[in-house]
Order: sequence, then structure tokens, then C-alpha cells
Amino acid sequence: MAEPLPPPGTSSLDALRQRHGPRYRWLLLLSVMIGTMASIMSSTIVNVAIPDMSHHFTLGQERAQWVSAGFMVAMTVSMLTTPWLLARYGYRRTYVGTMVLLLAGGVVGGLSNAWALVLAARVAEGLAAGVVQPIPAIIILRAFEPHEQGRASGFFGMGVVLAPAIGPSIGGVLVDLFGWRSIFFMVVPFCLASIYMAYRFVPVTSPGGVATHRGAPLDWRGLLLGATGTLCLLNGLVQLHGGGSLQAGLLLAGAALALVAFVAWQRRLMATGREALMNLGLFSHRQFAMGSIVAFIYGTALFGSTYLLPVYMQMGLQLSASHVGTILLPSGLVLAVTIAVVGRLADRQPTWLLVSTGLALLACSFALMVLVGQATALWVLVAFAILGRVGLGFILPSLNLGAMRGLDRALIPQGSSAINFVRMLGGAAGVSLCGIVLEWRIAAHGDALTNPATSPARLAAFNESFLMLAGLCALALVAAWQLRERKA
Repeated sequence: MAEPLPPPGTSSLDALRQRHGPRYRWLLLLSVMIGTMASIMSSTIVNVAIPDMSHHFTLGQERAQWVSAGFMVAMTVSMLTTPWLLARYGYRRTYVGTMVLLLAGGVVGGLSNAWALVLAARVAEGLAAGVVQPIPAIIILRAFEPHEQGRASGFFGMGVVLAPAIGPSIGGVLVDLFGWRSIFFMVVPFCLASIYMAYRFVPVTSPGGVATHRGAPLDWRGLLLGATGTLCLLNGLVQLHGGGSLQAGLLLAGAALALVAFVAWQRRLMATGREALMNLGLFSHRQFAMGSIVAFIYGTALFGSTYLLPVYMQMGLQLSASHVGTILLPSGLVLAVTIAVVGRLADRQPTWLLVSTGLALLACSFALMVLVGQATALWVLVAFAILGRVGLGFILPSLNLGAMRGLDRALIPQGSSAINFVRMLGGAAGVSLCGIVLEWRIAAHGDALTNPATSPARLAAFNESFLMLAGLCALALVAAWQLRERKA
């Protein structure tokens, strides 16, 4: 039985549907897409400015990578709070609050003269980005019929990837012309537009169209355990490279203990009927569990390569920041088109097949990077980048749908939050892992990134880092095959 319509003039989900008609679900998706574009842009655009920022603040590579890793840690942990925030404050207040925080982070980061303040601004941006990331998947699975969900995912994905596709090109030019500060301000117009759209089309209600409620308090203990485990994991990885074996062992052991404590605490909350930060019952669904494994490895490869590629092109191939953006632009545009096409396929083709195809293409693109040298024509780099982005185009619209379609509707907010958390946890580890492996292999080959000129040894170290990413994608294929629906 349908819920009664609220009084006219209110901003609930049903009232907005009544006011805007059948097109409303697309306007709602467009509204959150703009904010997601801003959050994704803020996560990737800084990478083209890392060398410039390193020189400005006289940072080593390990400290410089925390511009990306700090963002990723904050984004990963804050994702766990999305279901609670939506239930407590509703779509609109939660969404607008994240956009205001993202806007503030961009402005403060661009105006900062201290490295600590820049890092704090990046953490604030990460917190905002983490909360907003699971929201579009919730809307797609709730507002669209099953036969429309693939098309909606394709439309959303096509729009979202245009930001990182165009962003590095514009960002590279801005860095060359105005320095690293300019890239922080790129999110400002997107944030302002998203806030305007939110007040027009995003409902005040929580998921399911029901009114917000105070409910249970936020599980701060679980959130603290999740943050502690993530920080210990990343710092432990860094210490592994730095030679501090004892510190690395202690930190990684701390990460393992935090994980065990987090799981035990969540199980205790669920056993006593209280609201857990993460519903562990999600992982009893085979497709969701396998999709989470794919998401973790995929996040490691995706975000690790997003960090590694610009650094490789600038420090390995000695290309300028604007050249890097130009090389990445065609692949980003191809990615947008691929997502739109694959989104329609996802309504008809098995999602496990689409995800597996994407992972295979992504692995090939990384493996082919070993063929690149200083004498390689730029079109070869463009071709390899396009191949990888075609692979991403197969994965992005398919993975969440394949993992969550079998879940009960009431579990969708928790499922979206959990799978995004797992993917971003892999991403946070991937950024650190690529930085660590890169410096380890460069040192093993007798070079250092502080040397102004590149060398065959440096290129060999980059090649080995790309082969590691190719191996991870091949490993994810095994779990992707398990996304197949079993016949009764």
C-alpha cells in the first residue's frame, strides 16, 4: 500500500515527485551527481600538483603522498556514517552539509601557507567526499525500477567521470600558469551549483521517503576503531619501506587488532538489538561478499594508479603537468562514453561478465606500461591510458549493481556504505602501497626521486610498480567470477 502524500508545499520525497513528475528521479540523480563530481575531482585533481607542492614545502615523497592518502583515510572512515546521517538528518541536510565542508576545504587549502593546514583542508575534503559517495547508489536502487538501474548508473557514471577526465587537463594548465594553489579552487563552482540544486530537488526525508528521526546514537566506538585500524594500516605500510621493521610490525598488528575489535563490537551491538555502524549480515550474501572483495582490490588498483600515473609521467618521463593532463584527457572522454554504453548493457547482460571484462582490460593496460620508454611516442601512452579507462567503464556501472541487487531494500543504505567503505579502504592502501613500492624499487635500482633527471633504473622501478597493479587486477578476476547468480 502506497504511503499517503504529504501536504502540498513540503519538500518530502513524494511532494517533489508530485511537483516535478516522472522526470524528478533524473533531476534528483543529477543534483547528487554534481556534488559527487566535486568530491571525485577533489580526490584526483591534486595528484598533478604533487611535484609542485613537494618543491614548495620541501617535502619527501613519503610526506607528499599524504596529500592523497590523508584524503583517502578521511573519506574511507566517513563513509560508514552515511546511513546514520541520512536517517538522522535526511538527504538534504546531510548532502548540503557535506558540500559546505568540501567548499570550505577547497578555499582553505588554496589560501594556506602552512603544510599542516593544507593537509587539514584535504582531510576536511575527504570527510565530505566520504559521506556523499554512497548516496547516489542508494538513490539509483531506490528511485529507479530494476530495468532502469543500469541506464541510471551509466548516466551517473558518465557525468561523474567527466570531472576527473577534464579536471587533470585544466588542473595541469593551472599548475603551470598559477601554481599548485589554483587547483584547490576548482571545486568551488561545483559545490555552489550542487547546493543550489539540493535546495530544489533533494528531499528532506531519509531513505525510503520516511521522515527523519533521532533513533539510536552514532556508534562512535565503532567509528574510532575503524579510523584507528585504517591509520595503523597506512602508517604500517609506510614504516615497512622506511626500514623500521619493529614499528611497522607494531602498527600492522594494531591494524589487525582494531579490525578484530571492530568486528566483535559490531557483532555485539547486533546481538543486543542496537544499531551497528556496519551491518555484518550483509556479508552473508555471497554476491555481496564477493563484490566486496572485488571492490577492495579494484580500489587498490584504481586509486594507486591515479597516484602513480601522473608521478610516472612527470618524474619518469619528464613531462610537464599540462602534458600529463593532455594525455589523460582522451582516455577520460572515452571512459565517459564507455560507461554510458555499458550502463545500458548492465540492464541486459550478467554483471559478473561485465566486471570480469573490465578487470582484464585494466590488467592489460598496466602490464603494457612496461613497453613505454623515454623515446615512446605520446600516442602510445594515450592508447594504453584509453585501454585502462575502457576497462574502468565496464566495472564502474556494474559492480555495485551486481553486489547489491539481491539485498533487501532496507539494507541498501548499509550495503552502499559498506561496499564503498571497502573500495575506499583498498584505495587508501593503494595510494600508500604504490608510493612505498615505487621508492623501494627505485632504491633497489640505485636511484632516487630527488635526482632531477630520470634514468633507465627509475623507469624500471615504475614498470615493476605497474606490474604489481596488473597482478592485483588479475587476482580480482577470481572473485568477480563468483558474482554469478546461482540457479536454484
